Amino acid sequence: MNDTPDRPRTRWGVFTQLDFRLLWTGETVSGLGNSITVVALPLIAVEMLDASSTAVGLLAAAVWLPWLLVGLPVGAWVDRIRKRPLMIACDLVAFAALVSIPLMAWLDALTFQHLVVIALICGTAAVCFSTAYHSYIRIVLDGRDLLEGNAKLQGSEAATQVAGPGVAGLLAQAFGAITALLADAVTFLVSAVCLKRISVVEPDPAPDEVRVPLRQQISDGLRFVGRDRYLRPMVTWGAVINMALMGYQAVQVVFLVRAVGLNPAMVGLLLTSGSTGGIVGALVATRVSRRFGTARGLLLLQVATAPFALLLPMTTAGPGLLLFAMGAFLVGIGISVANIVVGSFRQAYCPPHMLGRVVATAMMINHSTIPLGSLLGGVLGDAVGYRPAMWITTGLVAPSWLILAASPMRRERDLPQTHEPEQTAAKS
Repeated sequence: MNDTPDRPRTRWGVFTQLDFRLLWTGETVSGLGNSITVVALPLIAVEMLDASSTAVGLLAAAVWLPWLLVGLPVGAWVDRIRKRPLMIACDLVAFAALVSIPLMAWLDALTFQHLVVIALICGTAAVCFSTAYHSYIRIVLDGRDLLEGNAKLQGSEAATQVAGPGVAGLLAQAFGAITALLADAVTFLVSAVCLKRISVVEPDPAPDEVRVPLRQQISDGLRFVGRDRYLRPMVTWGAVINMALMGYQAVQVVFLVRAVGLNPAMVGLLLTSGSTGGIVGALVATRVSRRFGTARGLLLLQVATAPFALLLPMTTAGPGLLLFAMGAFLVGIGISVANIVVGSFRQAYCPPHMLGRVVATAMMINHSTIPLGSLLGGVLGDAVGYRPAMWITTGLVAPSWLILAASPMRRERDLPQTHEPEQTAAKS
C-alpha cells in the first residue's frame, strides 16, 4: 500500500496520490472511449453494412457474452498472476482490435462478422481487465481510502456515460463513425501508458495458489460467495436489480417515442437523467457512508430511491416528463452509491488471494441477468404494450431493497472490513 495510517487528509483526498491519479486518469479516458464505442459500433453496422435491428442487438450481446463464457476461469486466473501487466495487455489488445475496423473499412473489406468478432475480443479483454482492476485498486490505495477512491472512479464513470454518447454523436456527425471509433482506440493507449507509469510495487501471487488446480479455485470462489452471509445477498440483489433495470431500459426508448410521443433529441435528454444521478451518487456516497455507516447508509438509500422507479411508467407529454427525469435521476443515485459501497466492501473484506475469484463470480452472476432482462422487456413490450411493460419491470426495481434488508446489514451500522472464517460457515 502507498499510505500510512497516520497520513493527514486534505480536501483533495486520494487525488494527492500520484498512483491513484494515474489510475483515475487512465480509467476516465478509457471510460469515455467505451461510451463512444456504444454509439459508434452500431452506427458503423447500420450506416456502412445496412445491419438490421436484430443484428445490432446481436452485436450488443457479443460484448456481454464473454462474462458468461470465461468470467469464472478468468477470476481464478487473475488470482494467480500480477494484475498490472494483464491490464496493460488488455488495453493493447482492445486498441489493436478497434483499429482493425477502420483498416478493414478503408480496404473495403469490412463485414458484420468482423464487427461481431471484434465485439467478442473487446468483451473478453474487458472481462480480464475489469476483474484485475477491482483487485488492483486495493494495491494502489490504503484500506481506509477504498471508499473514497471507488467514489471518485464511479463518479468519473458516470460522467463519461453522460458525455460519451454526445461526443460520439458529434464526432460521427463531423468526421464519420469510423473516426469516432479511432478516438476510442486511442483512449486504450492512454490507459496503458498511465498504468505503466504507476510506481506501487505489486506483490507476487502466493506460490500455493499457483499450484492449486484451476477448477478447484473456481469452486472455491463460488463456495466463498454462496456461503458468505454478506456477499450472497449482495450478489442476489445485483442479479435481480440488473434484470429489472435492463428490462425497462430495453423498452424505454420505444415507450418514450411511441407512447409518450417524444422526438429523438428529447429522448436523449431524458435518458441522461440516470447518468446524472450516477454522478450525484458518487459525490454523496462517502458522506452518506460516514454519516450513517456503510451498511445502514446503503440500505437507507435503496429504500429511499428504488420505489421512485415507479414514476417512469407514469410519464406523459409536457410537465409529465419531469416524472421520468426524477425517477431515473433518483434510481441512478441509489445504483451509483450501491456500486461504490459494495465494491469497496468486497475489496476490503475478501482475502487478497480470493479477491479475483470473488469479483469474477459476483460480476458473472450479475451480468448473466442483463440479456435476460433485455429479452424480458422486449417480449413484454410486444405482448402487453409499452406502458404495461414499464410498470412490470419497474415494479421489480421498487421492492428490490428487501433482498438487502433481509441480510445481516439491517442490524449493523457498518459492513465488516475483514472476513472472519466463521462468518462464511454461518447459516442465514
